[in-house]
Amino acid sequence: MSVHIVTYNSQDDILICIDHVLKQSYPIDSIVIVDNASSDCTVEYLRQFLEQRGEQKPPVELIENKVNVGFAPGHNQAIEQTNSDYVLVLNPDVSLEQNYISEIIHCMSSHPEVGSATGILKLKADPSIVDTTGLIMNKAYRAFDRGSGEQASKWSQSGFVFGVSGAAAMYSRKMIRNISINGEFFDNDFFAYKEDVDVAWRAQVMGWKAYYVAEAVGLHERGWKKGGRESIPLFIRKASYINRYKMIYKNERLSSFIKKVPHVLAYEFASNLYFLWKEPKVLQEWGSFYKKRSELKRKRAQIQAVRTRE
Repeated sequence: MSVHIVTYNSQDDILICIDHVLKQSYPIDSIVIVDNASSDCTVEYLRQFLEQRGEQKPPVELIENKVNVGFAPGHNQAIEQTNSDYVLVLNPDVSLEQNYISEIIHCMSSHPEVGSATGILKLKADPSIVDTTGLIMNKAYRAFDRGSGEQASKWSQSGFVFGVSGAAAMYSRKMIRNISINGEFFDNDFFAYKEDVDVAWRAQVMGWKAYYVAEAVGLHERGWKKGGRESIPLFIRKASYINRYKMIYKNERLSSFIKKVPHVLAYEFASNLYFLWKEPKVLQEWGSFYKKRSELKRKRAQIQAVRTRE
């Protein structure tokens, strides 16, 4: 199995993250780190780490992008560099307990229908509180981290979930190859935010299942999500907004959408009224949607053509 990490100004977290990866009880074939043109000391720290590490196994590869290509394209770069049976997509601000990988791979290897899995991620600031136990999506197509903000003690039962958060997501290579569209596992057009929800939905459409393994534990810093919307960069708010519509267009059937219209309309009216009044710049992202509509149409056609799940 291989571990893939995309960094961007991650100097405070990356070495801690790698240290926990190297202490995993499960053998790791390789670690691939893709840096998205960090302006802090991330690359410097990583170069020093690699120099000190030398030829030790597992090998650690550093890919330095000259520009910030985004989370989704960065992880696609890493996926192209490896051919392991399992891929752990990991955020640099996540620290894993020693058996995280072994617990998840044990589960996935016993259930071939499971193409993705996650453990419980707790907040680093307060490990008694859940960060995520997977993804859920309601009838208005709003995606949430399952269990977020709740007591971790309530989430001791493993089971199937809608999908897994990209903060610490294990994917089987078989599923990666099966659901990739035009060679892209994560949709490169998403840049960041909701790319994991899009993958989870596409995987379900194509017949794959996702699983939550309660025995696998990690800690997540969560970065800018600690504050309110004002603390979230505008480009992230834009991506979050428009990517929801992109994934609905690609993954949902018209018949299912019609059934959910009563649930969708109320949210759409309220949310877009808010953006029109408070954050009108976010609505400018509809221009990117229309520019990409031909490409989105092609992706939708490929996804719907192989639908196996009702």
